[in-house]
Amino acid sequence: MSGPPRLIRRFRDERGGAIVEFHLLGLLLLVPVVYVLLATLEVQRSSYGVTQAVREAGRLYVTTGDEAAARTAASVALRDQGLGLGDVSLTFSCTANPCFQPGAEITVTASTDVAVPFVPDLLAGTVNAHIPVSATHTAVVDRYRELP
Repeated sequence: MSGPPRLIRRFRDERGGAIVEFHLLGLLLLVPVVYVLLATLEVQRSSYGVTQAVREAGRLYVTTGDEAAARTAASVALRDQGLGLGDVSLTFSCTANPCFQPGAEITVTASTDVAVPFVPDLLAGTVNAHIPVSATHTAVVDRYRELP
């Protein structure tokens, strides 16, 4: 006998099948992992930008007492991370009246919503397509500083 018939040999021959399965499963698993990675990096970038913005705004406010300059500092920190001050709500509050006096605590709070990548605007209202990000920083006006 020369072996199994030709038809049976044809079904047993699976050369090249493993590489096709590897690529197919690789794509099916890689695409969701890359999407989750992109979404996580977008939230982390925004979180870092908001945190840096409130820190810089608080530091400049207790140094100069000028809220406009503090907002400008926050805007620069946000632009470094690709965000704009229009996307972020920035609020200042203090423990003393007037705010800028020795020993007063100035609290700067910023919050924004980060859009999940690749979600169309049509679906943005129906699914949770925004992740809220906020940061708070409290700075103290130097107790021994000379005020203007």
